[in-house]
Amino acid sequence: MREAARLVVKVGSSSLTTSRGTIDVDRVDALVDVLAARRTAGTQIVLVSSGAIAAGLGPLGLRDRPKDLATQQAAASVGQGVLVARYTSSFARYGLRVGQVLLTADDMMRRSHHRNAQRTLARLLELGIVPVVNENDTVATDEIRFGDNDRLAALVAHLTHADGMVLLSDVDALYDGDPRKDGAQRIAEVRGPEDLEGVELGSSGRVGTGGMITKVEAARIATGAGVPVVLTAAAHAAQALAGADIGTCFHPGGRHPGTRLLWLAHATTGRGRLHLDTGAVEAVVDRRKSLLPAGVVKVEGDFAAGDPVDLCAPSGAVVARGLVNYDAGEVPDLLGRSTRELASTLGPEYERELIHRDDIVILEPVHHHK
Repeated sequence: MREAARLVVKVGSSSLTTSRGTIDVDRVDALVDVLAARRTAGTQIVLVSSGAIAAGLGPLGLRDRPKDLATQQAAASVGQGVLVARYTSSFARYGLRVGQVLLTADDMMRRSHHRNAQRTLARLLELGIVPVVNENDTVATDEIRFGDNDRLAALVAHLTHADGMVLLSDVDALYDGDPRKDGAQRIAEVRGPEDLEGVELGSSGRVGTGGMITKVEAARIATGAGVPVVLTAAAHAAQALAGADIGTCFHPGGRHPGTRLLWLAHATTGRGRLHLDTGAVEAVVDRRKSLLPAGVVKVEGDFAAGDPVDLCAPSGAVVARGLVNYDAGEVPDLLGRSTRELASTLGPEYERELIHRDDIVILEPVHHHK
């Protein structure tokens, strides 16, 4: 982190707001002090900031985070302006300007939107602006949304080709148990899934949506793209950005998937489901073959050719995701039939895979046909 030329820093709601849901000016200024010092030293900073909904609770007279989407969106609409105004004022103390970037999960799923977001962020950084990124809660839907900014931060780190990502929370590290109980040990480094075996991951807090589960998942996404991650408390932001031995460091490892497969695995949601027989699961997951109609036993959902769909084992577990070559209405007539048979009866245009192997990503963990 000390040598990184471009950093993505994510801060959660609980690190920015008071217990009543209002913006804590001192906390925001303390964070900006750290980020501005690093920015002034030449490091490009992308700030992924939660807090819009939480910041809207006070002005709306709400004591707790609302559970219904409409009220969450109303709170976000009020709170986002409060949040960005606070960042604008705080960074201005150092002569730095911020640019608001609101994204939805749908923006990451649609390749054209994905590329536009990438270009915008790149240009902001070239212009010396500090992008402040948040989920666009006012237009997000229950069906298609990030649900937390940890995953959004990981995707932004990939999108911007960041050299590192820092996840700031109200917990100073990942522990092997509940850190509020005696005996819990800090996990200083995570180099692979084996380092997390038996670790208990907590759930979300009062004003936020994330928890340790989402942070570990975000770290997995980022490290899968080759981006190292440090998880620590917001109070330790300066030490984390300086590369101190603090919090939990997640190391990249192994081969990194290309942009397209990382996008497919983590930025998309299946628009439907194809249920595979055991042989097809083995061919797709173990032998990395294309999915043929003969191996599919059932189709669910309403999707169009080119949409992402989930591939399910006989147990119902989702084992992979791919970009399908047919509309949902065409698939039932293809099930259980070979491509040669389909070509001879329906025409040569049907002599192609349901999903080509280059358009399939295996989803972990894989608990399929064993």
